[in-house]
Amino acid sequence: MTANTPKPHMRPADPRFSSGPTKKRPNWSLDALSGAVLGRSHRSKPGKARLKLAIDLTREVLQVPDGYRIGIVAGSDTGAVEMAMWSMLGPKPVATLAWESFGEDWVTDAVKQLKLDTTVIKAGYGQLPDLAAIPAKTHDVVFTWNGTTSGTRVPNADWIPADREGITICDATSAAFAQALDWDKLDVVTFSWQKVLGGEGAHGMLILGPRAVERLESYTPAWPMPKLFRMTKGGKLVEGIFEGETINTPSMLATEDYIDALNWAKSVGGLEGLHARADANLAAIADWVAKTAWVDFLAATPESRSNTSVCLKVVDPRVTALSDDGQADFAKKLAGLLDKEGVALDAAAYRAAPPGLRLWCGATIDTDDVIALTPWLDWAFETLVAEL
Repeated sequence: MTANTPKPHMRPADPRFSSGPTKKRPNWSLDALSGAVLGRSHRSKPGKARLKLAIDLTREVLQVPDGYRIGIVAGSDTGAVEMAMWSMLGPKPVATLAWESFGEDWVTDAVKQLKLDTTVIKAGYGQLPDLAAIPAKTHDVVFTWNGTTSGTRVPNADWIPADREGITICDATSAAFAQALDWDKLDVVTFSWQKVLGGEGAHGMLILGPRAVERLESYTPAWPMPKLFRMTKGGKLVEGIFEGETINTPSMLATEDYIDALNWAKSVGGLEGLHARADANLAAIADWVAKTAWVDFLAATPESRSNTSVCLKVVDPRVTALSDDGQADFAKKLAGLLDKEGVALDAAAYRAAPPGLRLWCGATIDTDDVIALTPWLDWAFETLVAEL
C-alpha cells in the first residue's frame, strides 16, 4: 500500500468508541428521559421512587445477591471507591494492586493519604501480577477487576480465598455488566453509570456485601470523615442510603437515563445478553488482530484481555524503530486521522498508558460497527507509515 491507499467504502454507523462516557444504547434519544422527576426534590415520594427503581433494576440486571446493599453515591466510581477505602480500611494490613492508572490512584490513597500498613503489588501495562502471590487471606485487598486504561482484566477471582480474614474492595467500573463478577469473593463492588451501559457521569454505585457491613459497624477510622463518606450513625449502617436516600443531591435526569439503560439491558437478554454483546465485539477485534501484522493487544495473554476497554499497540518494525517520542507521535496521529475521518472518535490510548489505540467495545457498541472500523484502522496505519 502507499499513501494513496483508497479509503474503505463502509463506515461504522456510529463512530463513538470513547471509553467514558461511552456510547449510549442503540436507538437512544432524549425521549427516553421523558419520565424524569424534574423540578422536584429527590427526597419527594416520586423522586425517591425513581432512585429506588434504579437500585432495584441494578440488582435484577447485574444479578446482585440478596443481602448485598446497593447505594447511589457522589463522585462517580472514584467517589464510591474512596468512600469504601476511607470508611473501612485500617484494622488490617492492606494489599493494593496496580497494573494501570486507576489502580495507582488507590495505591496513593492507601500509602500517602491514609498511611496504612500497605503491601503494594504492581505490574506494567498489559501485564497482571502473580495473583497467587497476593496475601488475600490475611489482608484487606483493593484492586480493579478490569483496568480501563490498560485493557487488562483479572480472569477470575479464584485467587481470593473463601475463608479470607479481611475484605476485598473491587473497582469494577469497566467490568460490571460486561464481565462475570464472583460475588462470593467480593465484599465491596463499585462502578459508574458512564461505562458499560453508556449512562451519564458523576454518579457512582457502591455495593456492600455482609462482610463489608460488618466492618463498617465494628470499626471507626482514626481520621476525620467527610459527610459524603459517612455510612454509619451510632455504630449502625444508615440503611436509607441503600434504599434511595442519597447522601447528596443526585441528578434526576441522569437517574432516568440510567433507568432507561437498565431497561434496555433487560430487552437484550439481561446480564447474559450484555456479556454476549461485549464478547462479540472483542472477538471481532481479535479476528482482525490475528490476521494483521502491524498491531497487537496491549494485554499480554488472551484470558486477561478486556472485552470493554480494548487497548492495542503498534508492533510494526517501522514504527517500533522510532524513538519513544516518535512512537507516541505516530499513535497520536493515528487516532487523529481516525477522528478526522469520523470513523472512530476518542480512540487514543489513555494519556499515561503506552502509545496506541483504545477502542471501547462494551455492550452498547454494535458488533457491525466494530467490523466496519477495522479496514479503517488498516487504512489509517498504511497512510501514516507511508509518510515515515
